[in-house]
Amino acid sequence: MPVGPHIENSLRAMRLGRGWSQEDVARRSGLSRAGVSAIETDRLVPSAAAALALAGAFGCRVEDLFRLPTPGPSAVAWAWEPRRQPSRFWCARMGERSLAFPVEATDIGVISHDGVCRGGGFDHSGRFDPDRTLVMACCDPAVGLLATELMAVFGIRLIAVPRSSKLALARLGEGLIHVAGIHLARSDDADGNARAVREQLGAGYRLLRVTEWDEGISASPSLGLRSVRKAVGSKLRWVGREDGSGARACLDELLGNRRLPTPVASDHRGVAAAIRNGWADLGVCLRLVSEEAGLDFLSVRTESYDLCYPERLKGDPRIEALVSVVRSPSYRRSVGELPGYDSSRTGEMQQVV
Repeated sequence: MPVGPHIENSLRAMRLGRGWSQEDVARRSGLSRAGVSAIETDRLVPSAAAALALAGAFGCRVEDLFRLPTPGPSAVAWAWEPRRQPSRFWCARMGERSLAFPVEATDIGVISHDGVCRGGGFDHSGRFDPDRTLVMACCDPAVGLLATELMAVFGIRLIAVPRSSKLALARLGEGLIHVAGIHLARSDDADGNARAVREQLGAGYRLLRVTEWDEGISASPSLGLRSVRKAVGSKLRWVGREDGSGARACLDELLGNRRLPTPVASDHRGVAAAIRNGWADLGVCLRLVSEEAGLDFLSVRTESYDLCYPERLKGDPRIEALVSVVRSPSYRRSVGELPGYDSSRTGEMQQVV
């Protein structure tokens, strides 16, 4: 295994994704543990025989483990048009394309941008590698935990744009994001999220379980509400949720044929903000957000929250890192300690066929 030109490898992500130690990889491939370690840390470029042995151990292609560095983007296109110019952007590699994503508010906070677009021209600052940027659309208010682990363990930057479940799936189907976060089914409906993916996108996807979370009615403590029936039967003001969101499905279940409330919040924290600011008395959101805002919470249902990605991205180092982090003890512990989050099934995988 001679030292040679630099190549990129996803050996560590693949190994951790399987829950293997370096000794496990060495035993399965016939290489030494020291050799596996040297390849993982880019201190050694594997020979053709070693690369084939490692691919055989993982049951994947050599190119799923090793690749030449991708040259910087010569042309960039918007994933979706910005609302104004000039516009800051993030850049990520999506297959053979380099896409620019207009900077927007996220549940991760302020993420350093990669450049500014002025008059249609992209001015890159080269702050981060597009090949090590993972783009997700979701409504998980705790997605920052995932971003922290991905960066700390694998050096993968997560861009998590806030979108409803169905809009996230639409962007995934268009090839504009890597991962969609969805919660479109109760936790007792084992095929619910998979069915939603099949109906909207078809087969060829995977679902990675993050949590079962508690969704229900958030209310001002001054109301003194103690039951869902009393809340639904009241003439109090509701804040609505956008079409295509899991919370909207829950709200429709509660209100039935009643006229949908206005205004409409675009995410869970928007519901809590509307109630705290006196614009509404009640709304549907997650227990986590309601408790963070100091509001009362009445549980309505437990939902399965999954991360959906295309089968064709299996082997992408960013996806392998994502799977590894979600299955890690530290992430599962952090998720399980959040109000209304259950990590007992975190890391389970389901194929959409």
